[in-house]
Amino acid sequence: MSKKSKDYEIIVVGAGHAGCEAAYISAKMGIKTALFSISLDNIAQMSCNPAIGGLAKGHLVREIDSLGGIMAKLTDRSAIHYKMLNRTKGPSVWSPRAQIDKAVYSKKMADVLKKAKNLGLVKGLVSDIIVENSRVKGVKTQDGREFYAKVVILTPGTFLNGLIHIGHKAFPGGRAGEEPACGLSDSLKKAGFKLGRLKTGTPPRVDKDSVDFDECSIEPSEDPQPFSFRQKFITYDTINCYITKTTAETKKIVKDNLTKTAMYSGKIKATGVRYCPSIEDKIVKFPDKDTHQVFIEPEGINTREVYVNGISTGLPEDIQYDMVHSIPGLKKAEILKSAYAIEYDFVFPTQLKPTLETRLVENLYLAGQINGTSGYEEAGAQGIIAGINAVLLLKQKPALILKRSDAYIGVLIDDLVTKGTREPYRMFTSRAEYRLSLRQDNADIRLMEYGYWAGTISKKEITRLRKKISLINREKEDIIKNKTILKYIRRGVSFKSAFEKAGKKVPADIDGATAFQVEVDLRYEGYLKKQEKQIAAFKKMEDVALGGSIDYHSIRGLKKESVEKLSNLKPLTLGQASRISGVSPADIAVIMIYLRKRRGI
Repeated sequence: MSKKSKDYEIIVVGAGHAGCEAAYISAKMGIKTALFSISLDNIAQMSCNPAIGGLAKGHLVREIDSLGGIMAKLTDRSAIHYKMLNRTKGPSVWSPRAQIDKAVYSKKMADVLKKAKNLGLVKGLVSDIIVENSRVKGVKTQDGREFYAKVVILTPGTFLNGLIHIGHKAFPGGRAGEEPACGLSDSLKKAGFKLGRLKTGTPPRVDKDSVDFDECSIEPSEDPQPFSFRQKFITYDTINCYITKTTAETKKIVKDNLTKTAMYSGKIKATGVRYCPSIEDKIVKFPDKDTHQVFIEPEGINTREVYVNGISTGLPEDIQYDMVHSIPGLKKAEILKSAYAIEYDFVFPTQLKPTLETRLVENLYLAGQINGTSGYEEAGAQGIIAGINAVLLLKQKPALILKRSDAYIGVLIDDLVTKGTREPYRMFTSRAEYRLSLRQDNADIRLMEYGYWAGTISKKEITRLRKKISLINREKEDIIKNKTILKYIRRGVSFKSAFEKAGKKVPADIDGATAFQVEVDLRYEGYLKKQEKQIAAFKKMEDVALGGSIDYHSIRGLKKESVEKLSNLKPLTLGQASRISGVSPADIAVIMIYLRKRRGI
C-alpha cells in the first residue's frame, strides 16, 4: 500500500549533471524543489572521463554559466589540469578543457545543493511517474512512497534499465556498484513513450604508483583560465597528464578475444558512441591502424586512481590485464577498477518540445542521457534549460527557447527534437552553422541577457556585463580611428602587441578577456558581418510560426513522407520544419504558399 509523502512544486529525478543543473536553477529561481537520487553520496559523479569541457563541450559549459548554472564555477574550483584545444585553428573553434579532481567536484556540488534555499535532497529510487489525464502529478519510489509536484523533470542518465557487461558477464546497474532504475522504463512505456537502447563504456582505472611515466610523453597544464564569467580568477593546483600508445601486441590481444566481448558476441544490441568508440571498435573499424593514442589522466590530487582514456572496453577482466600490460608505461600497471560496457534505455527525443517538455505528458520534462545524448556538458546544458522552462511554466511566463543562431545549446536541443538520434549524440563545433558568432569567449555577451530576463542572472552580474560590452564598443571605435593599430590587429598581431608596435599604451581599463573580444571582432569583422546577414535570414524563417493545429494532410503538394513527419513532430516554426530529415526545400515552399493563402502573408 502506497503512502503519500511531501509535496513540492518541482521534482527532479536523478542527481547527475543534468539533474544537478535543473534542481539548482529551479531552486535559485525561488521554486520549492526536490532532487531525488538513489544515493546522496554520489551526486554529480563522473562515471567516465574526469574532465569538463573539450571540443564544443567547452562552449556548452560557458553557455550554462552565462544562464546562471553551476558547472563552470565548480570546474574552476576543482580543476587540476587546463588546456585550450584547437589553438592552431581560428578562435571560433577554440575550446577550453579541464581535468577535474572528481571527488572534489562531487563534494562541492553536494555542498552547493545542500545549502541551496528552496531545495531538498531526497534519497529514493523512483520507479514510477504518476500521470492523470495526460499530465504528470508526481513520482512513486520503489518503497511505495508517493511525492506530488506540479512539474517533474527526469534525468536518470544511464540508470534507465541499465545493464553492465564485462566480457560475457552481465548484471543490472546504472553504473558500477549502483542499482538501475528499471521500473521507470515501464512507466514511460505505459504513458505512451517510444524507447530505444544505447550503449557506452568506460576504460579501466589503474594505480598511478604502478605506471612507468618515463615511458610516456608529458602533457603539461597550460596557464589556467576560468571557465566561469561570473567569478574571480582562481589558482589551480595543476598536475601533468601523460600520453602513450597502444601497440601491435594490443591490437592482436583485442582481435583474438573479440568474441569474448558482449558487443561482438552479439549480446549487446544497442548502438554505441560513434565518436568515442571502444578499443574493440577502433581495431575492427580501422584495421590498417596499428596504434591508437592513450591519455593517462589522474582522477584527482589525493587519489591513486588514473583514468586510461582511449581504451574503453567490454573485454573480460583477465584479458583487460593483458591488453593494459601491452601498452608502454602500463606494462606493470595494477587495475583498480575494471572497464565495462553499459547499455541503457532512452526516450526518442523527437517526442519532446523545444522547451524539453514532453509532447505526450504535460509538465513532464526530460534532460540528459534519457534524450539520447552523451557527455556531462550536453547533460548539464539540457538540465538548465529544462529547469528554467519548468519554472517559467509555473510562473506562466514565455518559455526560453534558444535558437541555433543564439547558442550551442540551441543547436543541441534543436537537433534532438527536430532530427532525433539513434546513437549517443555528442556536440561538435561542426554542428553549428554560425560558429564564428558562437564562440566560447563571447557566451556571456550572447546569453546573459536571457538569464537576466529569466531571473537566473543577478543585477550585479548583468551590470558588469553591460560595462564590458560598453568597453568593447568604445575600444573598437577608438582603434578604427587609429589605422596603424587596426592594421596590426588585422594582420594577426595581438591586442597588446598592436598597441606596443604603434607606440601607444594599452588602455588601463581593458583586461585580457575584453582585449581578446576586441581583437577577434576587428580581425574577423567582414566574416562576422556576412554571418550576421545569414543569421538575419535564418531568423526570418524561424519567426514564421506554424503552431500545432495545421493539418498537413490537407496541404496539396507535400510528399507523403513529409506529411507523416510534420504531423508527428508538429514543428513550431518554418525553420524547424526545414530541418526535419526528409522535408525538402520544395516542401517548405509548398507550406509557405499554404500559409500565405491562409494568413494573407
